[in-house]
Amino acid sequence: MLTRWTRSLLRHRGIVIIVWVLLAVLGLMVNGALNARLSTSLSVPGSESAQANVILATHFHENVEGSFSIVVVADGQGITSIERRVTDAVRTIPTGQILQAKELSGVLYIEADTNLNLAHAADATGRLRHALAQDGLDRALVTGPAALQSDITPVLKGDLRRGELIALLVALVLLIALLGLCGVVAVPFVVAGATISTSLVVVYLLAHVVLMVLYVPNVIGLIGLGLAIDYSLLIVHRFRFEMTRATSTADAVVATVLRAGRTVVISGLAVSVGLATLLLVPVPFLRSLGAAGIVVPLVSMAAALTLQPVLLSLLGARGLRTLGVPGLMGERDRLAVGWSKTTHLVLRRPRTMLVLSLAAVALCGSSLWWLQLTPGSLSAIPATLPSAAANTFMNKHVGPGVITPDQVVLVAPAGENWRSTALQRVETRLGTIILAEPEVVGVVIGVKAPYVDATGRYAQLFVIGGHQFGAEASQALVARIRDLDVPAADLPRGVQVYVGGAPAQGVDFLNRVYGSFPWIVALAMASALVILWRAFRSLALAVLAIVLDLLSVVAAYGAMVAVFRFGVGESWLGTYRVDQIEGWVPVFVFAMLFGLSMDYEVFIVARMREARDTGLSWDAAIESGLANTGGVVSAAALIMVGALSGLVLGHIAGLQELGVGLAAGVLVDASLVRGLVLPACLTLMGDRALR
Repeated sequence: MLTRWTRSLLRHRGIVIIVWVLLAVLGLMVNGALNARLSTSLSVPGSESAQANVILATHFHENVEGSFSIVVVADGQGITSIERRVTDAVRTIPTGQILQAKELSGVLYIEADTNLNLAHAADATGRLRHALAQDGLDRALVTGPAALQSDITPVLKGDLRRGELIALLVALVLLIALLGLCGVVAVPFVVAGATISTSLVVVYLLAHVVLMVLYVPNVIGLIGLGLAIDYSLLIVHRFRFEMTRATSTADAVVATVLRAGRTVVISGLAVSVGLATLLLVPVPFLRSLGAAGIVVPLVSMAAALTLQPVLLSLLGARGLRTLGVPGLMGERDRLAVGWSKTTHLVLRRPRTMLVLSLAAVALCGSSLWWLQLTPGSLSAIPATLPSAAANTFMNKHVGPGVITPDQVVLVAPAGENWRSTALQRVETRLGTIILAEPEVVGVVIGVKAPYVDATGRYAQLFVIGGHQFGAEASQALVARIRDLDVPAADLPRGVQVYVGGAPAQGVDFLNRVYGSFPWIVALAMASALVILWRAFRSLALAVLAIVLDLLSVVAAYGAMVAVFRFGVGESWLGTYRVDQIEGWVPVFVFAMLFGLSMDYEVFIVARMREARDTGLSWDAAIESGLANTGGVVSAAALIMVGALSGLVLGHIAGLQELGVGLAAGVLVDASLVRGLVLPACLTLMGDRALR
């Protein structure tokens, strides 16, 4: 089928090129419009915090995602005057209103709200800051979900541009070093550009249907770049080999797609299946990353199997001629020689090499025992951002829990009223019990808005904790309020209680994500087993591949903890120092790395199987397979790491963590796991590996 497909493409080269050019142009057109449809929401549909948010929106007219927090130092100014000017500034935003104002230690802290969605509220942030300055409050600080998104968006754009530039330079240097200075070096970059542009078009269309998170362009841009170049490099490498024995360029292209193309299809499906497991998570944040992630390998695969054969046919033998720089994979493939020697050493002492390499992988993953998770962090963003400055000021002068309090929502039975004396006593008793918690620094209640709604049936308590959103102590407080304090208040029959607010939403986010994580792991492993069993025609090889994938994931998790919690390499990487890893990162790293690891396994084992089918002994097939693929896999891994460095060198903690985890996992996988553990295991298994 691949043979007929490729010959058909070569007959219609003009149409293929026109289609990809049009897709690239569309990608450039939608790139700017995509950001308006992105979000930072951690909402968890159906959770207790989501139920609380619905009540707050419906009965208190609070919109968490469209809200602002305004901080003003009194500096001798009258509190009433400041409140009036802030109110005037807030009213310059459509539907803007003041929810509450608190004076704490000479600092006026004001909560403002709109009925705008997150994207539109973020767009209004600049207008609010300008209006405050016009009213003489130029030192007022604005934060909150909308302001954070407004401030972070340009940072992400700048990080993406810089990351892509770094990744392109690294890839260019590596490709010239590998292939030499020749025309085919340009092919991977053309394929990568087409992949990224087309992926943006697909994601833009998806964003009209499902929530897409703010990180999606960076994930598509940098991971897509690395993956597309990896697939393209594999095909170019095989094309050079086929050109040495084919009678024409067209025959070489067909043979290349027939062999390397099949590997790309299996690899693309493997990566897609790994990321598709994220769709099982009933949380929009991770589902959106999964949906966007699936698009990238599928489009990469499509570009590698349609656009690249056409480009190679146009370049032909001329594209392989080097100008001055022959490259490591020239006529005498020096990487193949090196990998052959390494594999020969492993084959001579498989048990010793297996023990040593497993010990090295265990060392890389040893920090995993100290892994702690957070739904997110308000401190792990650039301190120079205006919203970050507001958070820092409040943390220092008032307390970290003021910005993101828990909101305990109370629903009275029909006909009851929280303004009544009896229910006021109940609410006070509940507030007193919560206040007794060591983590709580304050509980705010009242009988007017925003504490009781217009009907009197709904009330809310603001619980101010001693730690910031996402901290372990903050998470534990949510659990204690839900599980211990509320029943102890002896609430009347029929009273309903929901714990909401940012800390509770964060707890629900982690609970829902990691409640689904075992199913993600199970489905990824089962799907991989089916794909690899069919690809390798061996159950033993498929099971071994899955076990080795898990080793790489463990190493990746350990590296994240070592870098971000213990500060390994902090000074030269420029990474944050945090106690907790953002909760979405390990799940995405597992899904992505599981697919990438299978990718490298397929590259290597398919070539071993091919050598075995020619009549070589199993040991000779192992050595031949790694000699012919070890170099290209190492190169692909380095190119992927170069692309991921764009995430590591950015300014957002979650993306830094993702970049470090994936880069470490890819390096360990391509060197220790596939280069040493795999051949040692295959040697010890002998011909049983083929069953």
